[in-house]
Amino acid sequence: MRIRDYGVVVGTMSPGPRNAVTDVDGVTVGHCTLDDPDSGVHTGITVVAPAPGSLFKNKLTAAAAVFNGYGKSVGLMQIEEKGTLETPVALTGVSCTGLLYDALFRLEMERYPEICNTGGSVNPVVCECNDSFLNNARASRLTREHLDAALASAGVDFEEGAVGAGRGMSCFGLKGGTGSASRVIEVAGRRFTVGVLVNANFGELSCLTIAGRHVGPRLGELLAQKETASDRGSIIVFAATDAPLDSRQLKRLCKRAFIGVGRTGSFVGDGSGDVALAVSTACRVPHESPGGGVVPRETLHEDHIDPFFRATAESTEEAVLNALAAADPLRGRDGNERRALREFLPTLMSEEN
Repeated sequence: MRIRDYGVVVGTMSPGPRNAVTDVDGVTVGHCTLDDPDSGVHTGITVVAPAPGSLFKNKLTAAAAVFNGYGKSVGLMQIEEKGTLETPVALTGVSCTGLLYDALFRLEMERYPEICNTGGSVNPVVCECNDSFLNNARASRLTREHLDAALASAGVDFEEGAVGAGRGMSCFGLKGGTGSASRVIEVAGRRFTVGVLVNANFGELSCLTIAGRHVGPRLGELLAQKETASDRGSIIVFAATDAPLDSRQLKRLCKRAFIGVGRTGSFVGDGSGDVALAVSTACRVPHESPGGGVVPRETLHEDHIDPFFRATAESTEEAVLNALAAADPLRGRDGNERRALREFLPTLMSEEN
């Protein structure tokens, strides 16, 4: 179930056919989930492969923005400097960033013998959120086997909620996780798509807002509990578009993602790592210099960029709500528990009507 299944419509722009990041042609998403009640391990990996073929040999234009830098993501510095992405993006829990960086680096070296030999290095991108309330992060060990499983499962249709990297996530004191949404844009007779995927692990229950309705206090009453979460824990936003945006324009898109995060009720607390990445699939950047040393490309004129800002904000907001609506409740390590928003949505919607 997703948030629209409960009659909640976010924004005014039209979604793509899946209302997911995979509405951008070429983008695929895969998960690998670890769920072991005996050890308290409830975590996983989600991978986004944003284009077919070799990202190392033919990179994507990319950008990243950090709204609050309390996190352990890797690979952002080179994206900031070079403006390109050359590996799939891996999302995971707090204690596995380094393990998956190593796994992704070694996978790329196996694929391309020239890496660290004659062809330079490679820049794996791994982003984490702190899932240690529900997940025994001290015991979590994600390996190359789990990375390979997530990549093998990648497709245009994928689960949302408490799966993959989202397995141990909390959001607004409820069960969080992975969510996605998209918006379609028409500019000068051409049709483009912006798609977003989030790993949502942030927010105070009392602040939760659904499509402009401040429901947090009422949810607190229904839960009959005191506030148990502060606005901390992190959110990772991955945005993709098939529009010809350069890295500077993509960075502007990244910043608008946090407008969508804010609309759900977050004030971006001190203990939250709030990171956005964005890529354009419209132009591939070759690893080797082409003849003549120039890569021709289109670039969107910025008289037309506002709809992309709006699409990013709306898609991010809905992706967070989809993560909440799709997530199953979970009792995790040491008996810690998160209830699911979907347990209360019918009551909230009936009261609204």
